[in-house]
Amino acid sequence: MSHARICADIVEIGRRLYQRGLISGNEGNVSIREGDALYVTPAGVCKGFLAPDMIVKTDLQGKQLEGRLRVSSEVEMHTAIYARRADVGSVVHAHPPTATAFAVAGIPLDQPLIAEAVVTLGRVPVVPYGTPSTSELARNVGDAICDAHAMLLANHGALAVGDHAYRAWERMETVEQLARISLMARQLGGGNRLPEAAVDRLEGLRSSYGYPAPSCVACPDCGSQVELGSGDRLVLERGELLELITDAVRQLTGERT
Repeated sequence: MSHARICADIVEIGRRLYQRGLISGNEGNVSIREGDALYVTPAGVCKGFLAPDMIVKTDLQGKQLEGRLRVSSEVEMHTAIYARRADVGSVVHAHPPTATAFAVAGIPLDQPLIAEAVVTLGRVPVVPYGTPSTSELARNVGDAICDAHAMLLANHGALAVGDHAYRAWERMETVEQLARISLMARQLGGGNRLPEAAVDRLEGLRSSYGYPAPSCVACPDCGSQVELGSGDRLVLERGELLELITDAVRQLTGERT
């Protein structure tokens, strides 16, 4: 994807976030990964009024490479996600009012109430509070991202990821829609969960609809799959990888003839 297209997409996502009331003031940030570089929104600018030349380029560690403005102070949160999720091409962070209220209340959006959210989002957990723009928050997000495409940040806001920018945007909008419906259902006396069989069927349709489950890379701590190599890719479970490593160590330490 060209530099111009990437910047234009970020500008458009920022405009949508602002237009839909999912951010206000200078809130929120958006990034797109392209190869070994990230394109990130700048700090201290309303994301509803971005211009392409405001977008900042960094490396995968968040070190600024290009741009006349300073990169978002939340860039470390983005790099923590990209380090764990090779399937993620874009990250959107916003402060959608209803979803943020659930984050403040510490209530996850984890009930299967509407079919669309089951397919596109899955469960939306609440990530423990970390001071914004700090390594603490980045670690908390990195620890949770292997199991979620979207999450609530306690006392802060929400975050969504996707293989491309418009998928991440779609998920952010869906998080707020799910939060509104959940809140109204509570006000009406509670919500009726989808039957378990219906949830299982919807989950089975995710990949065919373009919404595969999270794919976590090099994450032995959480027990998710570990991907090795590129091209013809080998995928191992944690136990399988540990067994291979153990066998190799035995051979190197004298159990060979």
